Amino acid sequence: MFPLLLTAKVILVSGGLLMVFGVLLGYYLSRPNSPLRGVIDFLVTMPLVFPPIATGFALLLLLGRDGPLGKALGLELVFNFQGVALASFVAGLPLMVKPVEAAFKGCSRQLSEIAYVLGKNEWQTFYLVLLPNVRRSIAAGWFLAIGRSVGEVGITLMLGGNVVGKTNTLSLEIFNSVFSGEFDRAIVMTCLIGSISLLIFLVLRRLSQ
Repeated sequence: MFPLLLTAKVILVSGGLLMVFGVLLGYYLSRPNSPLRGVIDFLVTMPLVFPPIATGFALLLLLGRDGPLGKALGLELVFNFQGVALASFVAGLPLMVKPVEAAFKGCSRQLSEIAYVLGKNEWQTFYLVLLPNVRRSIAAGWFLAIGRSVGEVGITLMLGGNVVGKTNTLSLEIFNSVFSGEFDRAIVMTCLIGSISLLIFLVLRRLSQ
């Protein structure tokens, strides 16, 4: 029961972060003249093309107690719930940002010009004009990101540590059950994740219609 509850809690936290930062980063990257656009695009996309276990190790080096960011922030971000939520967020971020970025690119220029002519400032244009026009892409990207986050293992293993009763998510518990020979338990949890994946697939099908 604990892995299921932990996974739900992680989805709640990372899902909120993905919705906020995914939309803002997608909008930022859709603007061709944005400063540091190439660097941010690389950092966002890296978890999509870099092996998860290596991504997790790189984050562990940066955010660990002796890592440069870990020392600077003064926060415990590894081997706890925060580390698991961060791993979920990082894993799902590219799948949230890229559809949103493409959607903003497809509608932002013409609609923005019209909004500016009508006297709207940049924030009003973003919130009142652009955001409603890309809401289906935002929803699709969010569900894709959540699906990726639910199945995340590599980054979570590095940042969360797979501590039983503390950071073992549903996906990690499948790994633990297979490793310990509890195949019936692994089958049940695999079916749970499969049900979540099926639900996400059905929602995405609906959004594409």
